[in-house]
Amino acid sequence: MVNVPMGTHARAAFFDVDETLLNTKSMFHFLRFWMARQGDDGSAYDAVMAEVNSQAASGVPRTEINRRYYRRFAGVDHAELTRAGRDWYDAYRREGSAVVVAAWAAARRHALAGDLVALVSGSFRALLEPLAADLGADLILCSEPLVGEDGRLTGEIRRPMIGAIKADAVRETLAARGLPAEECSCYGDHASDLDMLQVVGDPVIVGADPVLLERAQALDWAVLSAAAGPLRARTPGAVRISARPGPVAARER
Repeated sequence: MVNVPMGTHARAAFFDVDETLLNTKSMFHFLRFWMARQGDDGSAYDAVMAEVNSQAASGVPRTEINRRYYRRFAGVDHAELTRAGRDWYDAYRREGSAVVVAAWAAARRHALAGDLVALVSGSFRALLEPLAADLGADLILCSEPLVGEDGRLTGEIRRPMIGAIKADAVRETLAARGLPAEECSCYGDHASDLDMLQVVGDPVIVGADPVLLERAQALDWAVLSAAAGPLRARTPGAVRISARPGPVAARER
């Protein structure tokens, strides 16, 4: 279950992150950054991505690809990974096309309206916490790497925040907060977000995924442009996120 503190929000807006708020796949953008720090000239990263793309093309489920990603960090010090995540985000946000403009603006409008803003992503907290603080998001629902007693990642995660599991996390959050699903919003860019989008009364499509566009046309869902742009300054009025648990202990598997 999602463990979130009760608040005063009357509504919630749930946002996928990769290619919905950020104009990239954060896990793999970070992986290039991380491997470069370890001395990779880009060739090892290219080999990893060729393997990932081959797995996807052969039908390996996205949840399994998500799990395999985190196994690459087995034995890494959690504090070191957290520092690297902050450094990655600080560099990434300065890129000329860092964010999906329409979705980022929508998230800010929800935050300023007093709605609970939640990030729902297969990415991990080390990357998402600086993003959430920048955006003014309240809650992170993500793939949580397990950390051993030695402070190092085990290589496993509690659950891959992908597909139907995203929908479960949204339902759990709504139940924990006592929020009516029909009054809440959800934003996503990929067919794997469909389950999550269908949980709420106000689903919004970002971009042109054909599966989502077909559903949007049939059910009159809103569609936002996926055009990207810069984020030149820290977002005014950004707030600290809530529900920041520490590392997920390995025994929680």
